[in-house]
Amino acid sequence: MSISSNLSGTENSQTAATARKAAKMRVLVVDDELSILELLKTALNALGDFDVSIASSGADALKLANGQKKPFDCFLLDIQMPQMNGVTLCQELRQRPEYRFSPIIMLTAMSEKKYIDQAFVAGATDYVTKPFDLLELRSRLGTARKLVEEHSRAADSIAVARKLKEELDSNLQFSFEDPITIEGVERALGFTEFENYVMQLSRGHRFNSYVTGVKIDAGRKLHAEISSSDFRDSLHDVAHALSKLTKNEDSMLSYRGNGVFLVITYGKQNVLPQTSTTQLNQLIGTLQARRRSDYAVRTIIGEAVCTRSFTKFGAMYSLNKAIENVESRDSAAKEVVTFSKRMLHDRVRPDDKANRERRAYQAVLHQLLQEERSLGQR
Repeated sequence: MSISSNLSGTENSQTAATARKAAKMRVLVVDDELSILELLKTALNALGDFDVSIASSGADALKLANGQKKPFDCFLLDIQMPQMNGVTLCQELRQRPEYRFSPIIMLTAMSEKKYIDQAFVAGATDYVTKPFDLLELRSRLGTARKLVEEHSRAADSIAVARKLKEELDSNLQFSFEDPITIEGVERALGFTEFENYVMQLSRGHRFNSYVTGVKIDAGRKLHAEISSSDFRDSLHDVAHALSKLTKNEDSMLSYRGNGVFLVITYGKQNVLPQTSTTQLNQLIGTLQARRRSDYAVRTIIGEAVCTRSFTKFGAMYSLNKAIENVESRDSAAKEVVTFSKRMLHDRVRPDDKANRERRAYQAVLHQLLQEERSLGQR
């Protein structure tokens, strides 16, 4: 392939991305209250950045979504609707390949934690409670637009990669720092979804939630030694083990990059204790054995942090503090191991030296005795 054709492909990709960015965001609003539908359609159309469609039921929404030549960019779903509620509708949309990564924002009067949990487990991207502020909703949709653009850029990159005939493994490579999404694990949320979930708990004044950091021991070294595919499988094993270990604790979890997972639980009695490390590692070991993995993955559990905050800054501080706690415990553990090895070495060295000196003395004595015998024989 010539350089000019490469440049042409890049320019076409950039032009397509620019065109998408300039286009209005296609939003489908689903609510059984016609007054809410009309309000949102009028308000969002007036902002000029959105092309709004409406549906008054889950069944109508699926018909609209399935009948589009160009898929919708984003969804606003009410939860309480007859026949098919918003959580079920969210699950149905996520089963369709074209809406697997589309932003889905729950717009509902239901503020109880069980509904928040159900929504995020079903695949919701964000959660807004009624009565809502239109400026705040616009901000949330702005974040959703950025997600759409990121997925579009990723799709462009994959298309270019295929044209250049890059190998599949190179497409799957990711850096150790990347907070990749763990799919197929119950209650495992993406990076953005997890932050939105924590924020929603804070907005509901649920200050009895605790977040705990879990880190893969020597994760950077493991990432460097095995393939990206194998490391991704290892992350899946850890996530699956965490989900199983905390299945009765009303928890959510997310991979944050750098080999670190965060687990959020409700109630101090349900906090993931540091003493669970052995049990967690046993679960991971079982999963690896099933895959016949030839490398071991071990984890470290940090001290839990309470997410007491009214603001996004405060909630994010709690998440970062939990990460700091597990990083500190990892560092402390390595210092203990280093100190223990040094002490063992220092303790063994004098004995080893004495043994060497004794063997040398015995060799000299043996040689003298042999010389004495030879002199006597003369």
